[in-house]
Amino acid sequence: MEKVAVVGAGIGGLAAAIRLAKAGADVTVFEANSSAGGKINNLQLGEFRFDMGPSVFTAPQYIQELYELCNEDFSSFSYKKLDVPFHYFFEDGTKMKMYSDREKLLNEFETVLGENPKKLDKYLTKAEKNYNYITPLFIETSLQTVSEWMNIKLIKALTRLPHYKLNATMDEENKKTFSNPKTRQIFNRFATYNGSDPYKAPAMLNMIAHLELTDGVFLPENGMVQITQELYKLALKQGVAFHFNEKVDEIYTLDEKVKGLRTKKNIYDFDAVFSNMDVGFTYEKLLPTSPKPEKILTQEKSSSAMVFYWGVNAQFEELAVHNMFFSDDYPAEFKSIFDTKTLPDAPSIYVHITSKEKQEDAPQGKENWFVMINVPINTGQNWEEYREKARSYILEKLSKSLHVDLSKKIEEEFVMDPVYIEHTYFGKAGSIYGNASNNKFAAFYRHPNASKTIKGLYFVGVTVHPGGGIPLALNSAKIAVETWRKLRS
Repeated sequence: MEKVAVVGAGIGGLAAAIRLAKAGADVTVFEANSSAGGKINNLQLGEFRFDMGPSVFTAPQYIQELYELCNEDFSSFSYKKLDVPFHYFFEDGTKMKMYSDREKLLNEFETVLGENPKKLDKYLTKAEKNYNYITPLFIETSLQTVSEWMNIKLIKALTRLPHYKLNATMDEENKKTFSNPKTRQIFNRFATYNGSDPYKAPAMLNMIAHLELTDGVFLPENGMVQITQELYKLALKQGVAFHFNEKVDEIYTLDEKVKGLRTKKNIYDFDAVFSNMDVGFTYEKLLPTSPKPEKILTQEKSSSAMVFYWGVNAQFEELAVHNMFFSDDYPAEFKSIFDTKTLPDAPSIYVHITSKEKQEDAPQGKENWFVMINVPINTGQNWEEYREKARSYILEKLSKSLHVDLSKKIEEEFVMDPVYIEHTYFGKAGSIYGNASNNKFAAFYRHPNASKTIKGLYFVGVTVHPGGGIPLALNSAKIAVETWRKLRS
């Protein structure tokens, strides 16, 4: 039986461990923190419970795939589809709801923003078709060798080449499609789902909208942490061993082949290692003497985040599980994040409240607020100063919009910033998704799921192919394990 180590118990590492164990490997997961989940984790502040990391759950079929692989009943994974996934708020007082029902959604865009419903319906249909053609080729398949993607899937995808708008940015396509700047802002926002800039990212990424607006947004019954908690249990059932509070210090190799890894507690022999750690940190910290793919690792990094976790002594009927308060100058926001690496003067604010559906996450009459703004990666900025500045701005903007002095309603508080992300979750410079997708070749610049120079070394998670977000992290594990199986045979 082949002995395989997985470095990191984030969602990519958990999925890889499950698949490896089902394929007959003896699997051990090493996690520096005290529990599984990575960024998908719990935070308890007094009587308030918060999801710490990813908050939007789409494409549950990829979780279901793991259950079915293990011959487990997916109906035990309780979740619901949100009828109104998002509430949007604009600076001039405009408010609108994003419905999961297509007819209601089209009507809302027409009534509130004056958009042509037929034009919007066509846009969403194109996003769905693009996603369905691209997914089998790029998202569910390795790009490591030409033979793996030179097939009928490529031919089908190439037939839609004009629809991908490869030479346009997301914003350029949205500007041609929609008459209202507010509509463009809503659709440009999907670039942030993989930490990118809609004014630079290719228009093909507009297909991300399909997952939320056509497929739907879901909420696990016990919050987002349910995803990793259940996958951890699934891994245990397959015989996976876990070493918590045991940080890996080095992956050791001999003659360009993985031989094992070293922690402060022991040296372990393994036939293969799967790293769920940020790929940049994997090379920098765990493989310091090995050759590095400099062209990939020096690409522009994705954005980071600053999150305020607030226990709020009030309830707001106008808010939903997911809420977005847009700034008036979206281009300036992204210039700050990616060009000047400074805190935006007027960032858009995302507010996530699970107690809207899971009432036990907050005491009666109160709410648990996850309040996030997009910020640049850590390059040595004064984050203490940025935290205070961001907090003041957020409180002022939300208080004005909700007609309340929010500062007097906060009972509990915790703040996460890029420095915390880098130190706790080992995201290089606090980057959430590794490389950004700010050019049309970005998909090809992501690190592959198997090393080209070290036999037995594999990579999973949001910083490698196919990219950021829960669905893509799950696919990274599938691709990596399938590659491992092929290379063994």
